[in-house]
Amino acid sequence: MITIYDIALRAGVSSATVSRVINGRPDVSRKTRAAILAIMDELGYRPNATARGLAMKKSKMIGVFIYDHLHSGLVHPFLQDVLSSFQRIVGDEGYDLLIFTNNSKEVQIENQYELRARQRDVDGILLFGIARDDKQLDRLVECGIPCISIDLDLYGPRAGYVTSDNVAGSTLAVQHLHAKGHRQIAFIADIFNSKPGQDRFKGFQQAMRSLGCTINPNWITQADFSESGGYDAVTKLIASGNMPTAIVCASDSMAIGAKHVLEENGFTIGKDISIVGYDDISALSYIKPGITTIKQNRMEMGRAAAQALLELIDNESAVPPILFIPPDLVMRQSVHDLNEFS
Repeated sequence: MITIYDIALRAGVSSATVSRVINGRPDVSRKTRAAILAIMDELGYRPNATARGLAMKKSKMIGVFIYDHLHSGLVHPFLQDVLSSFQRIVGDEGYDLLIFTNNSKEVQIENQYELRARQRDVDGILLFGIARDDKQLDRLVECGIPCISIDLDLYGPRAGYVTSDNVAGSTLAVQHLHAKGHRQIAFIADIFNSKPGQDRFKGFQQAMRSLGCTINPNWITQADFSESGGYDAVTKLIASGNMPTAIVCASDSMAIGAKHVLEENGFTIGKDISIVGYDDISALSYIKPGITTIKQNRMEMGRAAAQALLELIDNESAVPPILFIPPDLVMRQSVHDLNEFS
């Protein structure tokens, strides 16, 4: 078995110099570094990750906790994009991801996030989909393990979060509809009361009030983020016999479900009624007419989360960040202009 001592002997340097090259330290000349790397390649030497981690006092592992309300797993488009961007950034720094399974039998274990993270000796934690009222979070943010959450307002000495600016996103949706002459606007809200869901509803309310539009409580319904959720919510609206001119949905999946039930009941999307979704998932490219939506910059969210967590891991005095990523309005055919008929 080739060791760093064999590399050092062949290169005519100390084993400490070889170690510095392996660990990416800057205090080695370019010429010496190139020579050592060439010898490592020639001899087929590959650093032992465990031994390297012990020397650096790091496992080079990041734990990812995911709570999946809809049981869609890792195939959810939002999760896929954020996680792939995150993985690319931390991977470039030599980190691997450990996905913690969501075992319902373990949910009741006290301090499960901290305990499982310490059992696996991860250097940092990424959280997805965790509820704001999760009682385990208080202990997690105080335990000292660097932690970044996505779409969850996490505060602690070593904990921060990255989120899309969901208030601004819903504001964009309402402003767009208002500019098209819509005043009677419904909203399908998040039944889970997650931070994104709450902020999207908050943005809707603020925008409606600032534009002088009346919020009809009968047009505010709750559903999960799925197609069936949107379908059921709009079914109730139709059954009421009092329809708005436009519907803002808290997710694109909801909007797709809403579109299906409206069309089944004789409505023409973009002519009889308007729909705005939220997320800009890839499935929208196959929907006709196209659904106007609020695009979350998911890749940027993953990149920002990765950089923030790496900074917390590498720098104990780093201030945990609170980062809001601006969304964009994507206009398609599902919104009609009432001004043309006034």
